[in-house]
Amino acid sequence: MDRKSLIREYKEARRPMGVFQVRNVQTGRVYLGTSVDLPSMLNRQRAQLRMGGHPDKVLQADWKALGPEAFTFDVLDTLDPPDGLGYDPAADLRTLEDLWRAKIEARDGTVYNPARRR
Repeated sequence: MDRKSLIREYKEARRPMGVFQVRNVQTGRVYLGTSVDLPSMLNRQRAQLRMGGHPDKVLQADWKALGPEAFTFDVLDTLDPPDGLGYDPAADLRTLEDLWRAKIEARDGTVYNPARRR
């Protein structure tokens, strides 16, 4: 394949969407989030923490105190969008995040970021 074809194929490929976590392995505390592009969002979370600019100040303080080896970045669940145009995954992603938040809190886990108001 030529370079242009590879670039076009990459841009047209569906990126996995779903729920992710940044988990503090020492405390068990979790930062939850959703994205329509999970690989990019996980890279963004890592970069924000490395650069000291993460919007969650408690998570950022733990990162600074404990170091990067104390954290894992994981995809918890993915969402397979239906075929067709016009699908908005926002409500489905919120529901998935709420389910994971309840599951984490039920097993006595603490979540860094509070649930979003609906």
